[in-house]
Amino acid sequence: MKTIENQVYAFSKDNEPCETVQPGEVLKFKTLDCFSNKITGEDITMNDLDYGYDVANPAAGPVFIEGAEAGDVLVVDIYDIQVADEGTVATDDHCGPLFETTGYRTKKIKISDGMADFNGVKFPIDPMIGVIGTAPDGEDVIDGYVGSHGGNMDNKLITKGVRLYFPVRVPGALLQMGDVHAAMGDAELCGTGIEIPAEITVKVSLVKGFELNWPVLETRDSWYVNASAQEYNEALVNASKEMQRLLMGVTGWDPVETYMYMSIQSDVEINQGCKPCEVQLSLRLGTPKLPQFPPLVPQP
Repeated sequence: MKTIENQVYAFSKDNEPCETVQPGEVLKFKTLDCFSNKITGEDITMNDLDYGYDVANPAAGPVFIEGAEAGDVLVVDIYDIQVADEGTVATDDHCGPLFETTGYRTKKIKISDGMADFNGVKFPIDPMIGVIGTAPDGEDVIDGYVGSHGGNMDNKLITKGVRLYFPVRVPGALLQMGDVHAAMGDAELCGTGIEIPAEITVKVSLVKGFELNWPVLETRDSWYVNASAQEYNEALVNASKEMQRLLMGVTGWDPVETYMYMSIQSDVEINQGCKPCEVQLSLRLGTPKLPQFPPLVPQP
């Protein structure tokens, strides 16, 4: 199994691959926390960091997948996420609905036997990957931002046992990932979960020649389209159009029937919505699996 330790700070078609692998290989990505492990104690806050291009949200990679071409789909199976024994939660003066009263503050969270301890309140961790995706074919996208390539989706369902599908837009796909959280609530209100270094074990596969416009997540029971935009309504339109298109492709229903079905069976959930932070709003639109029809995305 190959181990990926190189860190990059943007999704870019110009990033030099740190490793080349074949479809079907299992890989281990060693990741830093979203602060590049620079917040070592509660006396250090985000205000003390030069929280720019070379600090925020590092991602391990990128990995070149042999045979991946523009128009394909990269499939990533999340086998395991192992986290460190201490994570960090931090606030700043421009993120989340209560930003005006928050300021800069850091809290360290101990992790032991799968439990986090917040002021004596213990709860089970559920490690998830905040940043994961492929390279865009246009301008670079900083790791802290989100888009149709993936990136900083901050979807708390991206955890052990799920499968992700990404559009391939450049040769080799250039997969990278990082920004693991030991736990995070939907919307990530103050802008951070329990940020933590981690080791992620995944398998990579390909689906050749299938149109995918936004990343798709498959869980045991449901399909989710992940979409984003500066404003909620635009993000919702992006996700709805893609889910409608994928459902029509397997059911044969017309657009209105498909839209009706989505209205009675699909759920909209906010991944990250910590405005006025400049990062786009990220959401997921989920639909239960339809066992009488083929999968929404072909299987590798």
